[in-house]
Amino acid sequence: MAHVITDECISCGACETECPEEAISEGEEIFVIDPKKCTDCAACVEVCPVEAIKKG
Repeated sequence: MAHVITDECISCGACETECPEEAISEGEEIFVIDPKKCTDCAACVEVCPVEAIKKG
């Protein structure tokens, strides 16, 4: 199951550069994860400074 970014996201971009599948992109208000590209590696979870990324 893909991870999701919650409304707690501060749009710092740390997760986007860490994703090996390039599944994370900047949305209108917060970053978003493409569930079709996400391989559930959790690299993004480890770098998020506000713990805004959860299992979907």
